[in-house]
Amino acid sequence: LSPSPQNSQTSDIMSKPSVQTFGRKRNAVAVAYCKQGSGLVKINGSPIELVEPEPLRIKTFEPILLLGQERFSGVDIRIRVKGGGYTAQIYAIRQALAKALVAYTQKYQDEATKNEIKTILLSYDRTLLVSDPRRCEPKKFGGPSARARRQKSYR
Repeated sequence: LSPSPQNSQTSDIMSKPSVQTFGRKRNAVAVAYCKQGSGLVKINGSPIELVEPEPLRIKTFEPILLLGQERFSGVDIRIRVKGGGYTAQIYAIRQALAKALVAYTQKYQDEATKNEIKTILLSYDRTLLVSDPRRCEPKKFGGPSARARRQKSYR
């Protein structure tokens, strides 16, 4: 039996050091695949520099700006994001990016470097590593929304 081309491809992927993490914000979920490489960061196949909307683009760059470009130079990060609105997607992307670098550093470098990265990120913004648990509350009967009810009137 000769090995199928697909099996040789999967073994090649498994041989490279890589980690997979996710970031969440409301209904948006971003999955980051981080592997050894040359500093490439892509979101849904397009470079991080082309993230829309443009005013929120700086938010996706926050982990890179905080930690410096040299920490990201040894890894390629590919992020798939779906669900939610564009603002929630941006926040999910930045969380996935930060968590991917922390996980990669912990697995393939030393613990001290990971702790250093973690303290830098947490001192700036906790949501870079920790998910926001708030979710949309479901609507109930007897009113137009989750909490609002008809105003009581006596006349």
